[in-house]
Amino acid sequence: MRKIIHIDCDCFYAAVEMRDDPSLREVPIAVGGQSGRGVVTTCNYRARAFGVRSAMPGGEARRLCPELVMVPLDMPRYREVSRQVMAIFRELTDLVEPLSLDEAFLDVSEVEAFQGSATLMARHIRQQVWERIGITVSAGVAPNKFLAKIASDWNKPDGLFVITPEQVDDFVKVLPVEKLSGVGPVTAGKLNDRGLQTCGDLREAGEAELVRLFGKQGLRLWHMAHGRDDRPVVVTRVAKSVSVERTFSRDLPGKEACQQVMTSLVDDLHRRLERKGSHKPLHKLFIKVRYSDFSTHTLERVREPGPDAMPVAGEFLPLLDELVTDEHRPVRLLGVGVRFREDSAPITQLRLFE
Repeated sequence: MRKIIHIDCDCFYAAVEMRDDPSLREVPIAVGGQSGRGVVTTCNYRARAFGVRSAMPGGEARRLCPELVMVPLDMPRYREVSRQVMAIFRELTDLVEPLSLDEAFLDVSEVEAFQGSATLMARHIRQQVWERIGITVSAGVAPNKFLAKIASDWNKPDGLFVITPEQVDDFVKVLPVEKLSGVGPVTAGKLNDRGLQTCGDLREAGEAELVRLFGKQGLRLWHMAHGRDDRPVVVTRVAKSVSVERTFSRDLPGKEACQQVMTSLVDDLHRRLERKGSHKPLHKLFIKVRYSDFSTHTLERVREPGPDAMPVAGEFLPLLDELVTDEHRPVRLLGVGVRFREDSAPITQLRLFE
């Protein structure tokens, strides 16, 4: 049986800002774009008390919290702090799987330090991050990744929650379906409409019924309802896609304006691919459009084999024509990206539309 720790830095970007500027520690702050079109990347817990949330437009955040202090992003600084945090993890084990700059899974099953206690290891990590880096982290300890991630969120912020193997069945049985990985508002609504509120309800429904209702996802629900997750901690993650996007200070007036910026957007995509050392076969091209009303649409197509390893702007235009049917509908954001063929992606930690 594995011993898995999930570590999640508490409001990471905001925590770094408060650490480096003590005047921000007692006020609600949000980190994100400074323009009128900017969005909140993260915020501290004082701001969250007013209803401010990640991905919220800055204007809306200020209306909810008039005293909100907006701080510009400083990604080089956050990356450096992240490197320091991950280095503390690797002092304990090499089996570290970063999920982003501010969270990671650790497999400590074979670690003999701290009498082999994953709980003591998690306490040690939390103490070391606080003493050496000056930010707090929350930790979850469990027999698998699924439960460890749930546990790290249980006592946030600055908390530790442990699910022992003996506790798994009772813990999971009463777990609300909304806590399950991949269960968003739509799926949760469908489950609730059928009287399925907890993992215990999913068990009673039966595997066959869940598969009938939800297909492959139903099988995942069945396994999660029993606390099962056999995924190993993966030390190197293989990115399946690389993409870029641009939010415009003023809405593009329509399709023609989108076509005009496509070349520079694809140039940005080329630079990102080159930085990642990627010359792998491309499988699909995709675009993303967000309109002025914040509705978001994506479209992808298999890329036809061609002489150029890098995609050109002209290859994205048919997708744009198909996706943007209203010639004069204002566009707030435009993005383009590629998906790699099979397992030939570069080793990286890219998030979709990072």
